[in-house]
Amino acid sequence: MTGPSPQPVTAPAEKAAKQRLLSLDVFRGITVAAMILVNNPGSWNSVYGPLKHAPWHGCTPADLVFPFFLFIVGVAITYALSTLKDQPEKHNRAMLRIGKRSLILFGLGLFLALFPSFQFASVRIPGVLQRIAVVFLVCGILFLKTNVRTQVWLMTGLLVLYYVLMCFVPVPGVGYPNLEPTTNLAAWVDYSLLSGHLWKTTRVWDPEGVLSTLPAVATGLSGILTGHWLRRPVAPAEKVTWMFVFANAAIVAGLIWNYAFPINKSLWTSSYVLYTSGLALNGLALCYWLVDVKGYRNRTTPFVAFGVNAITAFFVAGLLPRILALIRFSGPEGKEISLQGWLYGNLFQPLLPLYLASLTWAILYVLLFLGLVWWMYRRKIIIKV
Repeated sequence: MTGPSPQPVTAPAEKAAKQRLLSLDVFRGITVAAMILVNNPGSWNSVYGPLKHAPWHGCTPADLVFPFFLFIVGVAITYALSTLKDQPEKHNRAMLRIGKRSLILFGLGLFLALFPSFQFASVRIPGVLQRIAVVFLVCGILFLKTNVRTQVWLMTGLLVLYYVLMCFVPVPGVGYPNLEPTTNLAAWVDYSLLSGHLWKTTRVWDPEGVLSTLPAVATGLSGILTGHWLRRPVAPAEKVTWMFVFANAAIVAGLIWNYAFPINKSLWTSSYVLYTSGLALNGLALCYWLVDVKGYRNRTTPFVAFGVNAITAFFVAGLLPRILALIRFSGPEGKEISLQGWLYGNLFQPLLPLYLASLTWAILYVLLFLGLVWWMYRRKIIIKV
């Protein structure tokens, strides 16, 4: 993201530019904790509205979690690779490392999709970790090989291209462009390329599908541009001011575009990219001002612990319910029940109203993983892929 010409650098600004961005760990930790909360209710039939994804068009708080994470991936790329960007002789090695990390992330996502049945013939190929892997790969290479101006144009171009494809290109077999769940162009691409390997809820399209990865890359680029701005040697107050300006401009632009190209997480529409990137930038700006500038760090440790082991927390949190579902025994009327079903049905449902019981289960699930990552953080155990 660009702003006015930098003013003379102050000593605090120079120091801030060189320090680790603790606020990014905090913001990442908040996002991962929210992701675990949203993904693990006690019962999917009893979920409060803000923790549900929008049925189609629209955006709920739950719909902010994934784009926030991709935005954070972009910011982290800027900080991780900046020292290599001006050393072209090291680019090949860096890109190999980026490729390796992407393959590991993609493999972890496939493992979660396969476990425990390992039905390769029908495994879902797209997924959350898979999309993170692809965005990390593409954005990492673009960061190394392009300048800021090119990255701005690429982000803009991807959003406009996706809008044109989705809203003006006729869908084969349908005959007209549309944004309905099963008949839009992205659904046609998903079914044509990945039939039999899509989200089991729909089987004919995927919320992390092929074509919608284009605007997801734009979300990652919005984080990269934010990282460029944060690393500029200007006073922190100026940084934060312009971050809020750009954030709210993006939100307004997304809301305006919503009238022509509705905000939609499943399609990852261009308006959704602008709207969620703006909200993410607001959140990071607030964290940066409070944590890195003002130094309010006393109560940030739980989020930092989640933030530095984000992938570990997310992967294990996705694995545990599958393991609990494997442990089964006879329940009432001779029906089999999983250990998770027994725990929730006997310890939560009888004591609380249904929706509150479901939320309490999810909160305790987050706290369980907070215990894990806190223990790792205290012992300086950081698992990186």
